[in-house]
Amino acid sequence: MDVKSEIKSIIAKRAKTLKEVCSEIEQKHGICIKPNNISNKFRRKTIKFDEIEKILDILDYHIEFVQNK
Repeated sequence: MDVKSEIKSIIAKRAKTLKEVCSEIEQKHGICIKPNNISNKFRRKTIKFDEIEKILDILDYHIEFVQNK
């Protein structure tokens, strides 16, 4: 599964929309992120790591790096 599918799946599990998530990012972080811009970045695969972190923060998720055994 790619990042776009994972994020959309998490958003759906949390019963939110991308528009709601973007609005909450603006309220919490003071950064205006438009849902259309995020969708375009997913489609072009140009979304930044910090944007993903902000989205996941609103959804109460985080990224974790784990060393392979």
